[in-house]
Amino acid sequence: MKNLILPDGYFNILDLETTEKAIKMVKDYFEDALAEYLNLRRVTAPMIVMSGTGINDDLNGIERPVSFPVKGLNDQRAEVVHSLAKWKRLMLSELCIQKPYGLYTDMNALRPDEDLDNIHSVYVDQWDWEKVISPDDRNLKILKETVRLIYEAIKKTEFAVFEEFGELEPMLPDEIYFIHSEELLQLYPNLSPKQREHAIAKEKGAVFITGIGHQLSHGQVHDGRAPDYDDWSSTNEDGLNGLNGDILLWYPLLNRSIEVSSMGIRVDKNALKHQLQLTGQEHRSDLFFHKRLLKGTLPQSMGGGIGQSRLCMILLRKAHIGEVQSSIWPDEMRKLCAKHDIHLI
Repeated sequence: MKNLILPDGYFNILDLETTEKAIKMVKDYFEDALAEYLNLRRVTAPMIVMSGTGINDDLNGIERPVSFPVKGLNDQRAEVVHSLAKWKRLMLSELCIQKPYGLYTDMNALRPDEDLDNIHSVYVDQWDWEKVISPDDRNLKILKETVRLIYEAIKKTEFAVFEEFGELEPMLPDEIYFIHSEELLQLYPNLSPKQREHAIAKEKGAVFITGIGHQLSHGQVHDGRAPDYDDWSSTNEDGLNGLNGDILLWYPLLNRSIEVSSMGIRVDKNALKHQLQLTGQEHRSDLFFHKRLLKGTLPQSMGGGIGQSRLCMILLRKAHIGEVQSSIWPDEMRKLCAKHDIHLI
């Protein structure tokens, strides 16, 4: 329970019944805004993929997927997705989607290696999106323009919630701030990566940190990233590495930042080869997804995931993600939360 935050004087602005209605409103409204701003169509998403294909998202490269044999497939193993970072790119090709259009899914996943706390759950729900770009779009300008559109959709949803539930006044800043992870390190050299995130988010309110996954000047990475979806190694116009990043929002109720999205321009053939080499994972070149990419049969793309429950939690002023999603929690956590008016579904 060491990471559990119990805010002093916390009370639910919305009761349980109203909260359920508000969750649906947030999800419906934001989903429509996101699709409009980014030119996305909705597609049906899988919950399971076959093991050994390289399609599942490896996140930081250490998380274990839920895996099981399938009787009807001669006990071949399948696994529950972590996210759909690579599957979406395959679907862009299958559906013959052309620039400037893309797709999004209502993605449900299981991440059993999460350390459970106010914002981390075994159950993950997010909008996974992907859109086609051209080789000329592989730059920081396009990345930032897309981030601003996503942030505009968040702001629009925040105001819609305020119109429906007047007690939930808007708190997000008008603009999102951009900073590279190396610049952030130089700004706060004596802080850990998470402490640096909290510090910059508290100052700016909303921030997009770029270049996550590449080694920084002190020999470490800001945070881990798998080598085969986001391009975190290419040099951008600022002379720094990385065409990816995270959207962080400052959340005063918990006195911390919350990551609501991880996204980026995806690897092309050259970036994939380079990042597999950097991470010592050249063997992945023989997997189904990676073969397709290296042969040039997949479109250039950018994409990411946006946490549904985290966004609901912030916009509805909840202290725990378990107040806006149904998951499993330690009995001790449930008891502690209940004593502080935090009712886990």
